Amino acid sequence: MGRKRHIAVDTDGRLLMVNLTTTDISDRAGAQTILDGIRKRWPWVKHMFADGAYDRLKLMDKAAFLDFTIEIVRRCDSEPGFKVLPRRWVVERTFGWMTRWRRLVRYYEQRLDVSEAMILIAMAAILLRRNAHP
Repeated sequence: MGRKRHIAVDTDGRLLMVNLTTTDISDRAGAQTILDGIRKRWPWVKHMFADGAYDRLKLMDKAAFLDFTIEIVRRCDSEPGFKVLPRRWVVERTFGWMTRWRRLVRYYEQRLDVSEAMILIAMAAILLRRNAHP
């Protein structure tokens, strides 16, 4: 039960690519789809940041094959409590923006494509609101 949301955002938190998978699919497989899509749509992107769940050998090999540099941002286990991690907070902030939409807080849709469409609509509305009210 449930879904995993794999997203790629730019440095301002604008959504570039989204991939929804069921929970039985590994993070590596979801990220490989993102890497393929980024290379096709934005061939000039070279450097990406990811969290520790994406630090797998096959994913790194695929990133090297597609001419990406992936920097893994790890949290420090020695320090208790919350700590803002560089570059990782951009993605977390985008997830926060998405959860402002009521339909994205929980998994109301049964199908993955409908849920992905709702994410795209929510992020498009956020972009429109930013451009209309700078």
